[in-house]
Amino acid sequence: MKISDEELQALKYPIGPFKRPLVINQDHIKKWKQDLSDLPYNLRKVTAGMRDRDLDKKYRPGGWTGRQVIHHIADSHMNAYIRFKWALTEEVPMIKAYDEEAWAKLDDSKELPIDVSMKLIDALHHRWTYLIKQFRRKEWAKAYDHPDYEKPASLEIALAMYAWHSNHHIGHLQLIREQLKH
Repeated sequence: MKISDEELQALKYPIGPFKRPLVINQDHIKKWKQDLSDLPYNLRKVTAGMRDRDLDKKYRPGGWTGRQVIHHIADSHMNAYIRFKWALTEEVPMIKAYDEEAWAKLDDSKELPIDVSMKLIDALHHRWTYLIKQFRRKEWAKAYDHPDYEKPASLEIALAMYAWHSNHHIGHLQLIREQLKH
């Protein structure tokens, strides 16, 4: 079955693509911190009752399986946590990018039970949200340089991006759950 480019984009970005915020206030930061804190619960909720064969379904043609999405979140958010630590302890460090497509093709992403990454995400998000809980303006202004970005990303921009990233992939898993109903 052929799908239109518009339908493919809707599947690729179920909550829309990330838009770098131009203005950030404390309400934004509070919401994004909550999104990060809520991710482990939201992952467990959206995957509740899914079997291995369900997790091996793709959310879109050419996309990843549910299993790969969950392992990708663990990979991505481990990198993000380390990036936050570098930004806090070094002056605008240049971080290393990674090839997420290649990582998603590795056996641990394609075959490992999701509970391994779910436990990792639980612990990681506990540490990450603890770390950022007491940030003041000066910590949010710290930044890292990413080789794929035009300019360094402040930690408040990175927070916005990873809050979006969390909800973006929950959206992918919800698409798989919807497929299971049909």
